[in-house]
Amino acid sequence: MPFARLATATTPTCHIGLGLAAVGRPGYINLGRDNDLGENRSVEALRTRTHELLDAAYFQGVRYFDAARSYGRSEEFLADWLNARPDIDDIVVGSKWGYTYTAGWTTDAEKHEVKDHSVQTYVRQRAETAELLGDRLDLYQIHSVTPDSPALTDKDLHVELAEAAAAGVSIGFSTSGPAQADAIRAALAVTVDGEPLFRTVQSTYNVLETSAAPALAEAHDAGLTVIVKEGMANGRLADPHAPDALKAVAAQTGLGCDAVALALVLCRPWAGVVLSGAATANQLASNLHAAVVDLDEEQLARLAELAEEPQAYWARRGQLPWH
Repeated sequence: MPFARLATATTPTCHIGLGLAAVGRPGYINLGRDNDLGENRSVEALRTRTHELLDAAYFQGVRYFDAARSYGRSEEFLADWLNARPDIDDIVVGSKWGYTYTAGWTTDAEKHEVKDHSVQTYVRQRAETAELLGDRLDLYQIHSVTPDSPALTDKDLHVELAEAAAAGVSIGFSTSGPAQADAIRAALAVTVDGEPLFRTVQSTYNVLETSAAPALAEAHDAGLTVIVKEGMANGRLADPHAPDALKAVAAQTGLGCDAVALALVLCRPWAGVVLSGAATANQLASNLHAAVVDLDEEQLARLAELAEEPQAYWARRGQLPWH
């Protein structure tokens, strides 16, 4: 299991990962993106930015890096970085399949990605990922499983995934939407030849969206590594957008709202890796302060009051513009 490597890591930030959704393509739904990236979003500009972030993350102790087929050229950028640093052998590399990037390197496409969890898409995208990441790929995840996803019931797909697992790639899944808990529990029941198929789960959990917590605890107890994404709620938990209660707790700690928001996730006993989605080196540095934030019971209680109903949270997320 590749995440066992993190158990021997000694840096405070080894359980914080870097996700490349915000820098692998010119358009995304994070708030403040115009300030973060500016006008130059050429392939080479974002390649350089991604490599700078990967360097900064690695040298500050981050050991998990997360890409996806639909994150534009994220796998390509990550592969370039890895190929230039062959001596780096203490990291875990994950990617995801199931969405195809369709924006053509623009920010105003009608559709930025198309979802398809069929066997045919898996076979095509697995080959595409292999061409770029080769044997550096440790984890391959089904992207955004929901309770109605055919990936939960397609036995032919399960056989294909089990073959990849037998060849040494851990198989996981990510979730999205207001019924994440249902998707997680359904995935935990998927077996091939009597053995559980999935070794990891990557789900949205943050100050505003806490509904998946019980199911994530169950997944952890079942032996899966839990990866938490969108701990910053696509920028809604960063200055200047953060709720007043979060700002007040951050002021008490002397650190940023982002660090406090991620710290709340890190303190969950079932959270194995918490992703930073930083787009700038300064954001990354601020995010990594989460590893040293110690929230007391009163502060945790204040933050717990910010939780929204899942339907409302995901409706708001669905309204965020790509820019």
